[in-house]
Amino acid sequence: MPDDRVNKISCSNYTYELEVAFEIFSGKWVPHIFWLLSKEEQRFGELRKAMPKITPKMLSQQLRLLERYGIVNRKAYPEVPPVVVYSLTNIGEKAIPVFKGLNQWAVEFLHVKESVFRDC
Repeated sequence: MPDDRVNKISCSNYTYELEVAFEIFSGKWVPHIFWLLSKEEQRFGELRKAMPKITPKMLSQQLRLLERYGIVNRKAYPEVPPVVVYSLTNIGEKAIPVFKGLNQWAVEFLHVKESVFRDC
């Protein structure tokens, strides 16, 4: 992520607070990662299996970014092979109702869209 976007979140370089939320949860994979972790903690391989089109590199980058923002916890267990479990932090869990509301809005939107745009 470009520095000016990271600074928007870490340095109060935003116009309004909602911009921060959109910045954190923007991107192709972040909402999907968040949605999976909102259901239960996940190992890296479980997340990959649930999102077969994401590359391991991209998944790692997105998890590190969410961890940096304080949305995701990463817990490594000293085992062989290594076990790493990802979960939402307390502040991450507070976004679950927002995502559930957004999901409900999307369901309703798609229903309305079908009735308005029948030719699609």
